[in-house]
Amino acid sequence: MTQTLPATAGLAVEPNTSPARSGRIASPSGQLSRVMPLMRKYEVAHLTPSSQICETLVPAPAAPLFEAAFAAFGRGAILQTDHGPMAIEDLLPGDRVMTTHHGLQTLLWKGAMTLEPSQTSASAMTRITADALGLGRPAMDLVLGPSAHILHKSPAIKALTGTTEALIPIGDFVDGNQLVALHPVSRVQVYQIGFARHTCVNVNGIAVETLHPGPAHLFNARAEIQQHFEELFPHVQTPAAFGPMVAPRLRLDDLALVQVA
Repeated sequence: MTQTLPATAGLAVEPNTSPARSGRIASPSGQLSRVMPLMRKYEVAHLTPSSQICETLVPAPAAPLFEAAFAAFGRGAILQTDHGPMAIEDLLPGDRVMTTHHGLQTLLWKGAMTLEPSQTSASAMTRITADALGLGRPAMDLVLGPSAHILHKSPAIKALTGTTEALIPIGDFVDGNQLVALHPVSRVQVYQIGFARHTCVNVNGIAVETLHPGPAHLFNARAEIQQHFEELFPHVQTPAAFGPMVAPRLRLDDLALVQVA
């Protein structure tokens, strides 16, 4: 197993850095002509073709497109493996994990990042109390990250998409009672996992989406950004290699509109 020595994840641009260090370049007139995005380090572990585990810290923009691929599960989320229940933080590439759509699958990729203390909705985690979404859903309290999507079934989904289920952001279900937004007051580690095919995993009775960057049109970014993005996923050749999604992504408000109509 190859491994890069761990370092604290977080924003790589420090407060009060100079324009040169932060990517802000002054023009001959003295005006700042461009602003490069802040960078952070993402923790990536993947299974190589020779079945070795490679762990690295990858610098990439601290932007929603990137962070959304790393922030689905909070520590303590329990998944089923061929060796029994295992916490998300203990999983490693090569482990066999039970999925909702494809049975036992080999874990090929695991990503992690650190959420900084914040009161913004973009960094809010969600605590789901036991039985909040039905009996045994979840079986015990569960904390999911800000980018988690859960598999949801509704007649309105069929009216919108022709399918019976869709992936809905967990934050859309927050009601302040049984589903509560949590704003980290200290650094918190969050995770995501990826397989050869897009799927969901059963976490404490809740089907949670695994890694998929989304439809191809989301990658119409400039070459530099796309290169950074692809470096985070060495287990695939191109974003197209993620394949089809098991269900469309929708917002809960979309379903409400259909039900009202």
